[in-house]
Amino acid sequence: MMTEKAAGKFKQALIQVYTGDGKGKTTAALGLGMRASGHGYRVRMIQFMKGTSYTGEMAAVRRLGEGFEIFQFGRDCKYAESMAKGEFDCDGCGECFVIPGRPEPRDIAMAEQAYELARRTLEGAEADLVILDEIANAFFFGLISEERCAALAALRPQGVELVLTGRNMPPSLIDMADLVTEMKMIKHPFEKGIKARHGIEY
Repeated sequence: MMTEKAAGKFKQALIQVYTGDGKGKTTAALGLGMRASGHGYRVRMIQFMKGTSYTGEMAAVRRLGEGFEIFQFGRDCKYAESMAKGEFDCDGCGECFVIPGRPEPRDIAMAEQAYELARRTLEGAEADLVILDEIANAFFFGLISEERCAALAALRPQGVELVLTGRNMPPSLIDMADLVTEMKMIKHPFEKGIKARHGIEY
């Protein structure tokens, strides 16, 4: 007897890409996730290279209750608790970032954990909307190959909407996508020396 394949609830599920050097890729994906969750779709965001537990979205999804999950696989900040309360601002120490071309074993291990969760999520259709946040950066920083990124996207079952974010999106993923949005930086407050702000950037 053949077993029925797992599927999501979207009638016409597509692949979306948010890329480019401008601000707003993760923010757009979160907005889409909130919309889908409001209609009763199961949403799972898997964040590559992010362990920033002080971000507002982590607190927001906890308030939403069931139906919207965020899993992080990256370095956290030693000031996370104070930053979440708005008592401490990011000082730009860079400890939460991977050095381009020089990933540490812990960074590769966390990316692999994120990849495995993404694989299981897609294979089992454990969410209707799956967001692989910063997967392009995981590729760009040498944590995951382009081939493995494409293979992961190819696992998407029927009825599951897949969203991929990050600058430097691999060409193969852009080719696979049905919708591609490029965020272009025209101006950024960082150019004026304005650092990441509580409630806006995190």
